[in-house]
Amino acid sequence: MGKLTLEKIAELTGVSRSTVSRVINDHPNVKSEVRERVLKVIAQTGYHSDPITRLQNNHRSNVLGLLIPQSTQAIFTDPYYLHLIQGITQTSNIFDYSLSLFLLHEEKEEDKLYPRILQNQLFDGLITTAIPANHPLILGLLANNIPFVLIGRHENPQISFIDVDNLGGAYTATTHLIRTGHQRIATIVGNIKNTASADRLQGYKNALGDRGYPIDENLIRPGDFTEQSGYEATQKLLPYQPDAIFAASDTMALGALRALREAKITVPNEISVVGFDDLPHAVNANPALTTIRQPVKATGNLAVELLLDILSNEYHPPQRIILPTEFVMRASTSSKTK
Repeated sequence: MGKLTLEKIAELTGVSRSTVSRVINDHPNVKSEVRERVLKVIAQTGYHSDPITRLQNNHRSNVLGLLIPQSTQAIFTDPYYLHLIQGITQTSNIFDYSLSLFLLHEEKEEDKLYPRILQNQLFDGLITTAIPANHPLILGLLANNIPFVLIGRHENPQISFIDVDNLGGAYTATTHLIRTGHQRIATIVGNIKNTASADRLQGYKNALGDRGYPIDENLIRPGDFTEQSGYEATQKLLPYQPDAIFAASDTMALGALRALREAKITVPNEISVVGFDDLPHAVNANPALTTIRQPVKATGNLAVELLLDILSNEYHPPQRIILPTEFVMRASTSSKTK
């Protein structure tokens, strides 16, 4: 049957192109019979892509832009970004797209970088991680009709985004600590301008409020998703005698564990600790970290699929995808009930 596109595979199997991509990505959320049908067609047809023909037909560059508006140091030291980039790269390769990566060495470079992105004609569409609602770049992308997908929740109904259930995940983590008898539950949050941070803080507050716990501002400390910020926030929390800490990322939770070890406070006997992410270092922590698992790599996979659907006009109006989270119990929490 010659060279086939993913669209043709989807047509032959009676499923969407995104489903075909998920099968190729070995994504778990595909029914077994659908997976078998897609794999059978791929095997029978000897599917492989033809990027040169596709470029000629679509007049596209077959390049996607990826903007992560964080410092390069933060990106390459935070496992979250490494897993996210892995997912984006994997699906981009499957669709024969290259990535053009836009990074900041420091925040003051924004004024130079963002105009270059808006004037760039070398990529077909852009994926960007969370940016504040009224950020000039978001307004510029919309004004210039540049196709883009945001990783992170956004209120603007014109914007397609993919996110995880940050609110529900934080609610679950805090509820677990309440149910296991903890009375003074602290939290370490990320930059509140980040919607993930805002939602995780709100989930924490909702869980406390729903069970009649007061919101004690002394037990809420800011961080920036780095281990050092988790360490410093925990040092500031200790005078207020928390018996549990919910950190809005695993990396900050590791900083919390380090501060507690230095203070000779045992985990979980004296203080329980819960993180958010479930990246590999959570398992290797001492003690192993109870956390909220979010599908980081799958988020990257789906961000590419969503952007390509926008480019092909498959989806209209904009899509808003929220992926579920999962509570993972490990050794860093214990029950305080008698």
